[in-house]
Parts: sequence; C-alpha cells; structure tokens
Amino acid sequence: MPRVFLSFRKRDSRWMRERVFSALSDRLGAEEVFQSGRSIPPGADFAEILLSRAADCKLMCVLIGPGWTDARDTEGTRLLDRPHDWVRREIATALRAGNRVVPVLLGDATMLPDASVLPAEIAELGRLQFLRVPETHLTQGLADLGDALAALLPPAPGPAAARDAAPAADPLPATTMTAHVHGGGSAYQAARDQTIRFT
Repeated sequence: MPRVFLSFRKRDSRWMRERVFSALSDRLGAEEVFQSGRSIPPGADFAEILLSRAADCKLMCVLIGPGWTDARDTEGTRLLDRPHDWVRREIATALRAGNRVVPVLLGDATMLPDASVLPAEIAELGRLQFLRVPETHLTQGLADLGDALAALLPPAPGPAAARDAAPAADPLPATTMTAHVHGGGSAYQAARDQTIRFT
C-alpha cells in the first residue's frame, strides 16, 4: 500500500505537480506514492479508495501552488469552502487519522495559507512546517524534497523484518528413555533404572 499520498488541486501548477510525482516515484518507488489520477483503477469506487488511502497513509504531501487557496467554481464559490471539496476532505481525513501532513509550496513566491483563511477542520494545515520546491532551482529542489520525505518515513519492512516477525517453531517434545540393566555389573547397577532424556 502506498505510504505517501499526494493531495493536489488539478488546476493548480499542473506541470510542477507532475515533476513532483516523477521525482518522488524515482526516489521512493512508484508503488510508494498515491496520486488519484494514476493509482485508482477504472471502475473502482473513487471516494472509498481516496479517503481510505488518505486515512491509511504515513505521510500526506499537500501540493500548494499560487492558485490553491483561492480557486473557485463557476459560480464564484471558493472550492475550499465547499464541504464536499475533495482536497478539503483528503486533508481533513489525514489530520483526523493523526497522519503526518506536510504542506509543499510549489514555486518561489507561493505562501502557506494562514490558518484563519482555511476551513476549521483543516485550519491546522496553516500552522504546519512546510517544504518548498522552487522553480529557480527545480532539479535540486525536487531532490531535496525526496530526501526530506524519505527521512520522515519509517523504514519499509524487508525480508529480515519479516523473518523476525515470524513466530518461532514449537520445540520438539522431550523424549524419555528408560534403560533397564540386566545381568552383569554390580548389584547396584542391576537394581536401578537408568533414565536418559533427549531434548
């Protein structure tokens, strides 16, 4: 299951979003990064998978470009103010689950939105330490982002961890052999049983 969830708004800095996905896939492995447009198969329940991945991820990256906070629908309503807005629901789900949420600012001038301009259920986002991917140093910025996120993730379980987690085999039952001594030897030897235990 992917450990990193990319939350983004489709209209916001699309070209940088794709670069971030590619960089993280190269750094962490494509199977470790969830992006809704790529990770949800055709015919699957979009809402169920999206929200379950948001709840189960180890780390959510909220990609914030210059138009993220004030994006609006055709009627002029700010998208974040709609209770059913997917970006809002993703972030709220991850925060409620206690997952680490990292704002990632796309571009040199993008600012982290203040908590006061965010809906109450995701206002915490405006108080979290952010990372930035600058356009002026994009290649290095993407590499730094990958390194920073990799350092925040717990080690992935490997073969050694699987072996350590495997239950130990039950020990073989002890076997008792009793040898009766007949003839020869002393009276003491003939009178006693010799018991040998094999474990």
